Amino acid sequence: MDKREFIKLAGLAGAAAISNPTGLLAASPATLSAAKGTGPKAPFELPPLPYATNALEPNIDKMTMEIHHDKHHGAYVKNLNDAVNGTAFASLTLEEILNKVTEKDKAIRNNAGGHYNHSLFWTLLSAQKTTPSEKLKSAINSAFGSWDAFQQKFNDAAKTVFGSGWAWLIVTPDKKLTVINTPNQDNPLMHQIVQTKGIPVLGLDVWEHAYYLKYQNRRPDYISAFWNVVNWNEVEKQYDMAMK
Repeated sequence: MDKREFIKLAGLAGAAAISNPTGLLAASPATLSAAKGTGPKAPFELPPLPYATNALEPNIDKMTMEIHHDKHHGAYVKNLNDAVNGTAFASLTLEEILNKVTEKDKAIRNNAGGHYNHSLFWTLLSAQKTTPSEKLKSAINSAFGSWDAFQQKFNDAAKTVFGSGWAWLIVTPDKKLTVINTPNQDNPLMHQIVQTKGIPVLGLDVWEHAYYLKYQNRRPDYISAFWNVVNWNEVEKQYDMAMK
């Protein structure tokens, strides 16, 4: 697939999306992580990126960020609002929707997951170099044996997603760190669907639209580049909130 075909497909997928997110309210990272039912309710809005679309280059290119955010994420927001309109889900927060959605609620499941996952994902990336704190490294080393073992486990989770999905570092209900992956737009807050439940503190989108323009079929190269732009300050905030 060349760039022209990719852009055409992305445009079709997001034809109804919000194309200019500037000025819309961003979802608070606190409401995204805590899953306490205190977040915003429908109609949901597309949060602006917390950095310029070219800020993550050369690791993630400008065109990918524009299409990924404006078209794909925008479409999830629009389609989620359409799906919950007139249903009992319309009175729930995004986190409550994720907790309650079942496999029967296909449109809500896919689009609520897509909105949550991407809203969190943008905050977990940074144009500025960050490093994990000693506290976070200690927690990860304790859970996985070493930092290298953690990264290998996360990389493997991302590489082995068949087709589209996400890799996650999560805090489980018993306050332990573990790594999982989920298909499509599922996430560990979907208590009625996923096997391993928890609160995500780090996530990586491995749908092809997240990397194909730059990396084509080289998903491992994209995963490697991801580590260069992780916002470890935000990861630690998410971890601290999940541990409360």
